[in-house]
Amino acid sequence: GVLITVLSFVEYLSDSGSEGLNVSGLGFVYGIPVFLAGAALKYAEIEPVPVFSAPGATPEFFESKKTDTIEKIKQDVTRHRYGDEAHLDTTVKKLGLVVPGKAYPQLRELREEKTNDGELVFTMVWQSLDTPYKMWADERRVKKYETFFGPGVTAEVVKIDPEQRLVGIRLTTVSGGSNKATTTTTTTTSSASA
Repeated sequence: GVLITVLSFVEYLSDSGSEGLNVSGLGFVYGIPVFLAGAALKYAEIEPVPVFSAPGATPEFFESKKTDTIEKIKQDVTRHRYGDEAHLDTTVKKLGLVVPGKAYPQLRELREEKTNDGELVFTMVWQSLDTPYKMWADERRVKKYETFFGPGVTAEVVKIDPEQRLVGIRLTTVSGGSNKATTTTTTTTSSASA
């Protein structure tokens, strides 16, 4: 859009003796709207979230253990989004994790791990500047995570980095057995390796 507008402007200034409508007029008509549309999309763009996989959490392992919900989350947040407040903005709102009048928690990364007993651990790491950790870790809300992100998973809330206000919703697949929601206060300062 900018290129079309600039070239049209240059042609307009250098072609002062021409009569009638020329290419510079078309450049102004189309160049400015294309530029404005591109600028609006860039402003409303949300970058894809990085995915960090621990050793043992290979793509094949993920494919064999994922649930439909986990797969949909990963597909949704690892692509560009436009016009939303944040990745999974409707999800955090439905879970009651948005403080009225405050900013939405921002999804920062996904982590994939393999447990010793061969289950998938899928952690959504959020930067929650305005929503307090106690709200995330409320026992009733943690139980709600299991039903919301289930079936086939247990849920727990993990404090990742208190200084950066990072909190994780950790979903662990279950291969038969009951879902059990828990809250832990494990603090880690480094990200899982890619």
